[in-house]
Amino acid sequence: MLQTDGPTIHEVVRERYGVAARDASSGAHPSCGGSCCSSSADSCRSSDGITTNLYGAAETSTLPDAAVRASLGCGNPTALIDLRPGDRVLDLGSGGGIDVLLSARRVGPTGHAYGVDMTPDMLALARRNAAEAGVANVTFLEGTIEALPFPDAAIDVVISNCVVNLSPDKPRVLREAFRVLAPGGRVAISDVVAEAPLPFPVRKSLALWAGCIAGALTREEYTRFLSAAGFVDIEIESTRVHDLAGFDDPDLRSWLARQDPDRQASLKTAVFSAFVRARKPA
Repeated sequence: MLQTDGPTIHEVVRERYGVAARDASSGAHPSCGGSCCSSSADSCRSSDGITTNLYGAAETSTLPDAAVRASLGCGNPTALIDLRPGDRVLDLGSGGGIDVLLSARRVGPTGHAYGVDMTPDMLALARRNAAEAGVANVTFLEGTIEALPFPDAAIDVVISNCVVNLSPDKPRVLREAFRVLAPGGRVAISDVVAEAPLPFPVRKSLALWAGCIAGALTREEYTRFLSAAGFVDIEIESTRVHDLAGFDDPDLRSWLARQDPDRQASLKTAVFSAFVRARKPA
């Protein structure tokens, strides 16, 4: 087992998604994997219950192929929220830029869509994708989602796609989202959530942390952290349930094999993709 401290998590996540960005830039799909944050080649997508069928053809047909290849999420946050012309949208952990580009088109020329990412290769890819798509009302900034490079009350809508779970300090992420939102601002997050606290072998696996599983909050934790940050009207809607046995991690597989049948059965519904919505009071 590896130590899942904050700096180590950031380092592992940055390296993993740097590789994914370079794969997408070269025309390859990021390596197949059993986690929400691993985009899969077409031959793998049929067995990937987390990343499949998140965007409609009408959305992806107007985007650069590299933006679609680099889509590493577990949902479509732009479908969660009613984006309006003129809105200022911020994507936490924007990756190759797919959700920023979709948001920019919906808010129109009077609005703006921003993306923050800590991986230089992803930022470079996102900027190329924006240029290729001809979308001008976007800005991609380097930074962490625990310390957003924005002043207070500068954003109308915060979105995120399977990234909050990657942070080693989720309460701080949600406090930062609250800080940068204008009064009445909204959050729309697609994320992986746990039904109950995950077992130790899962939580201490850096591979599963970078794969969007080990860092998953429980429904109760997510609600509590959002409320503590100041959010109201909190909703967490399950969209897809995932079996831990489907994730390719040797330590996890070894641990699962030692569990009794009832315990193994309970882990078939241990984690799920979810839509998370909340609002900053006006």
